[in-house]
Amino acid sequence: MEDEPHLAVYRDLLARYVAQDSEATEESERLSELFHERGVSPDDLVAMHLDALKQIAVNPDRVTLRSIDFLMKMMSGYGHDYREHQELKSRQKQLDTEIDVAAEVQKALLEGKVPSCPFADIGAVSVPAKKMSGDYYRIVNDGKRLAVTIADIVGKGIPAAMCMSMIKYAMDSIPENNQGAPSSILANLNRVVERNVDPSMFITMFYGVYDPETHIFSNSSAGHEPGFYYSKRENRFVDLEARGLSLGLAPESKYKEYARRIEPGDMIFLLTDGVTEIRKDHDFIEREQIVEIIREVMHMPAARLVRHVMYELKKMQKYSFDDDFTFIAMKF
Repeated sequence: MEDEPHLAVYRDLLARYVAQDSEATEESERLSELFHERGVSPDDLVAMHLDALKQIAVNPDRVTLRSIDFLMKMMSGYGHDYREHQELKSRQKQLDTEIDVAAEVQKALLEGKVPSCPFADIGAVSVPAKKMSGDYYRIVNDGKRLAVTIADIVGKGIPAAMCMSMIKYAMDSIPENNQGAPSSILANLNRVVERNVDPSMFITMFYGVYDPETHIFSNSSAGHEPGFYYSKRENRFVDLEARGLSLGLAPESKYKEYARRIEPGDMIFLLTDGVTEIRKDHDFIEREQIVEIIREVMHMPAARLVRHVMYELKKMQKYSFDDDFTFIAMKF
């Protein structure tokens, strides 16, 4: 519709409204929505009203006409702001579409897979708090060793997501049959991150390897949230402590390696801080509360176990996450 058809529709409806047509009010709401959809600005609408009034009134009151003319002058600034607002909305819609596409691409890139494993039952769940995730996990079974990685970037939004994608490619460059120690893997990744990631961001990572022949689980950590180790023989949980600087903080960081013997029935649980920073009644939950939830369901298969823990923790926060959530369970 061009300006003239706009004016004709508006004029006819205004005439009916002035004549107290009962249906004119409802129709005016629909016309308002139509004008909004077609980009009629506030100052255009005031001008249209003045033209329509001159056409339907034989002798319009001079004060009324002058007041509307004054209103048009006042609305000119609003009209400019309105057009800018519409343009920004259009750009935002386009940006949202692009972010949705980027989020789908990132999901496809970072989506972890749980391999079949004859000596361990493994489950993993990872849920982004927003469209793009800053968490990453990777589990590889090459037939001789089980390698598990879990990482979290300290940063938000698209830059953080892009950095985590870079880490994914760095991890994929490590051959599945690589016999490198966890400490050396983290040291090499640290140099990659330090050279390529903005200084305002850094990455925490836990890297562990299980050898089914020796039953030894070796691991190193780059400032990552401690996991849990469950000893069946002692029937108790302990923190899977491993210390080390986050990736990207210092170019020559060294990482200490820890090792423990795994007995049948033992379990290892790895997580990001989106798990431990769940809030209940405005306070962060204690790690003991997470252990209690795990204890209730640790008889379940690992895939069901991780989803049940996620559900229970999500329920505490009224079914939403403030941070990316990643949780891995390995039952030996």
